[in-house]
Order: sequence, then structure tokens, then C-alpha cells
Amino acid sequence: MTTTDITPLNGSAPLNGTATVPGPATPYQGDIARYWDHEARPVNLRLGDVDGLYHHHYGIGDVDHSALGEPGDSEREKKVIAELHRLESAQTGVLLDHLGDVTAGDTLVDAGCGRGGSMVMAHQRFGAKVEGVTLSAKQADFGNRRARELGIDDSVRARVCNMLATPFDTGSVRSSWNNESSMYVDLHDLFAEHSRILSVGGRYVTITGCWNPIYGQPSKYVSQINAHFECNIHSRREYLRAMADNRLVPAAVIDLTPATLPYWELRATASSLVTGIEEAFINSYRDGSFQYVLIAADRV
Repeated sequence: MTTTDITPLNGSAPLNGTATVPGPATPYQGDIARYWDHEARPVNLRLGDVDGLYHHHYGIGDVDHSALGEPGDSEREKKVIAELHRLESAQTGVLLDHLGDVTAGDTLVDAGCGRGGSMVMAHQRFGAKVEGVTLSAKQADFGNRRARELGIDDSVRARVCNMLATPFDTGSVRSSWNNESSMYVDLHDLFAEHSRILSVGGRYVTITGCWNPIYGQPSKYVSQINAHFECNIHSRREYLRAMADNRLVPAAVIDLTPATLPYWELRATASSLVTGIEEAFINSYRDGSFQYVLIAADRV
């Protein structure tokens, strides 16, 4: 197993002193680290350029068509990008709504933090310390640089770390989450680690795409999404079983599929952002084989 020095890139000391934690522990994790180290999709960077919040997830909510202008508007593509970004930030807002009673003295953990947009929003809302972990050194560097630019690097930090073996003390975290990052790991291992770091009564939240067990098996569209992102989408049933096995009791299970479909339908019209996977998302949401869900669970 390789190890990664967790001393943050901004030079401040780790929460629990100097330490090392497992980096990519398997060849697959190494592949994922390389994937995100080399990722530079316009859909992530151009949307983040709107206001400096760089997300790695999708959006929810009704599209404000009045903000898009007319079809022939020379600025329409720019307006579509701004609207997509608004919907992505709205998605983070819904996740934060479910984190429970968080105070400025608490520590939060974003597992699979990407470039750090959700961490910044969490700190801005709660004033809490937010720790992010990612396998990608490039993402961690980007997130730490943004935190320095915003003057919040004493409270918001990303580090290169395996989310299945984090350096945080047992019971030291008030709330934690995965925002579209749980499809890269074994759910039992993931929830065992969240259960370990959360204090009793703490809250875990995930927003994720999952295949619908009522459909029977993952559809061809789900398989296309897996191949595109090199991930392994789990079923909704797997999430609930793995939580139950790790002292995480669901407090809310919300189907966000109808709320995310407008985002995808709008994104498919943005010619400069289309990646080729949009139709798989749209078709799987429409035929019911794929769902977009929020699950909030309390540590007991």
C-alpha cells in the first residue's frame, strides 16, 4: 500500500499533527486518481468560472427560461452556462440543508471533494471547519488555491487521501457527505469510515445516482455512464443495506430524479459543453432505470 503525506498544500498543520494516510490502495484507485488528475472538462471549469465555485456534480431545480434569452441570442450559450451553474449550486444548497445542526466550532468532512465548491459553500453557510479528501493531487491543489484566494484557508482545506481510510479522529466530525463520489468505492467500507469519524448523533448525507432495483438490473444506459466515468454505480438498495450495517439510520430518502432532469435537458443544448453522455442520463431518468437520490442518515 502506498502512503501520501497529508501535510496540506497551503502549509498549515494537519488537524491531528504530522501523519501519513493510505493513498490509492488498489490499482483501480490509482486509475481513478490519474483520471481526475488529467480531467479538464469545460463543463466543470467553465461553469465554475461563473462565480469561482467549482463543482463536480450536477444540478437540480426548475430552469429559469427567462434568464436564457431568445434562441438566436448571441449570448445564449453564456446564459445557459450561468443557469447550469446556478442549478449545480442549488444542488449543494439542498445537501447542506440536510446536514443537521452545525455550528462554527464543528468539523465537517467532504469525502471526494473535487475542486472544493461544496466545501466553500459549507463554510460560508456554517462558519465551520471543512476538510475535504480526494485521490487527485490536482484537485486538492486547485481547492487549496481557491481557499487561499478567498482568505478561508485556515478553515477550508483539501488533502490527498483515500476516503476509506481518513486521518480524522474517531467521533471528531459533526457532519460528513459524499456528493456524487460514492460510486468509486465499496459502500460497506465507505460507510464504516463515515460511521467511525462521525460523533454519535452526527449526520451523514449523500446525493448520488443509483440504479433502480425495481428495474431488475443496471440498464444499458447505466452501463454507459459507468464506462464513461470509470465508476461502479450502486443500487438504491445497496446504499440502505450498507448504512444499516454501519450504524447509519436514514432520516430522509428523497427522490431528486424529477428535479435533476431539467438540468440535463438544458445541458444537452449547450453545444460547447456536450460530452456525449447526456442522452444516457436523460433516457435512464425517463425510463426509470436510474435515479438521483438524497439520503440523510444519523449516526447512532
